Amino acid sequence: MKQRNHAFDILCGICILRMVCLHVMQFCGKQSEPWWVDVMSWSYFFMSFFFFKAGFFNKGVTGHTPTYLLDRTKRLLVPYLTAGSIGFVIYMAFLPFIMDHYHHPIEPLAWNHLWLTSSFYGNGPVWFLFSFFSMYVVVHLIENFLVGRGALWRWAATFVVCLMPLLSYAFYTMGNPVWMSLSNLPIGIFFFYLGHWWHEAIQRLGRERTLWLSVVMIVAFVVLTLVWGSEYTMVTNDFRGPLLPLVVAMVCILCGLSGVLLMLDVPRVPWLCYIGEHSMVYFISHYPILYFYKFTHICFGRSIYNHYDDVIVLLPAIFMICSWLVPYIEAAPWLSGRWKKS
Repeated sequence: MKQRNHAFDILCGICILRMVCLHVMQFCGKQSEPWWVDVMSWSYFFMSFFFFKAGFFNKGVTGHTPTYLLDRTKRLLVPYLTAGSIGFVIYMAFLPFIMDHYHHPIEPLAWNHLWLTSSFYGNGPVWFLFSFFSMYVVVHLIENFLVGRGALWRWAATFVVCLMPLLSYAFYTMGNPVWMSLSNLPIGIFFFYLGHWWHEAIQRLGRERTLWLSVVMIVAFVVLTLVWGSEYTMVTNDFRGPLLPLVVAMVCILCGLSGVLLMLDVPRVPWLCYIGEHSMVYFISHYPILYFYKFTHICFGRSIYNHYDDVIVLLPAIFMICSWLVPYIEAAPWLSGRWKKS
């Protein structure tokens, strides 16, 4: 069997590590610390990496449309609804105690919250699964009904995909009006195809040229970030700084970082790669754990806000609990999306 290249497992592990740390810092009111703002400013591209990775390993976005949609529904939409509902139940179970303590909810409650944001009270990060599912649906339609019709249509589709970041930016200037927080969908499609194109480029360039080009792209990302300081937040489709330098910088870092790690054939980093290999479990589980911890403390009259000690407790606790949950969640396909192939 071909030996597994651990580059993408490492990058996935870093993505999950960054995400969990970000949410812990937010829950503990430390997200505005200057050193943490710098960390976020230099790692903003990691959420887009999942779309890029999906395109890089793209093996099946064509075929019979009903069969394809059923498969993606089982793999993404069912876990989205299940994990979101579990978080919602935990959130609502604590709500009477929160109301008794504060006499009002700790955040405004709206009946159209799901429709507007695609996230659940109690498990906000699941918005990503809905955007991911929507991206796969649109890519399938592009591949089935445009790319497959000939060279001219294929070039037209490529041109349209290259303009996708501009469409997301247009939505941003209009206040992100697309329901289910899908204003980020066009740029997600662009990153999917970027991963696909980069995979093809690596096969043509070869190991040495890919490595040198990747290093140049990483340097270009550093220069562009220092000069323009642009950032992109995918969950809110928030662009900060000029669009063109931002998109070029994200293209450079996604291709460059993955290219360097792939060509160097880095060894397995046990803990980090394990998180990357089971990223879905950490992704859907960490937020309900955070809410349970936060609400339990509130019920006993203690807030975790502005407490570094809770940051120190939460970070190892969440990763240990999620690691313990891996075999149980992956055994439940309606949570993990790992259905047995017929």
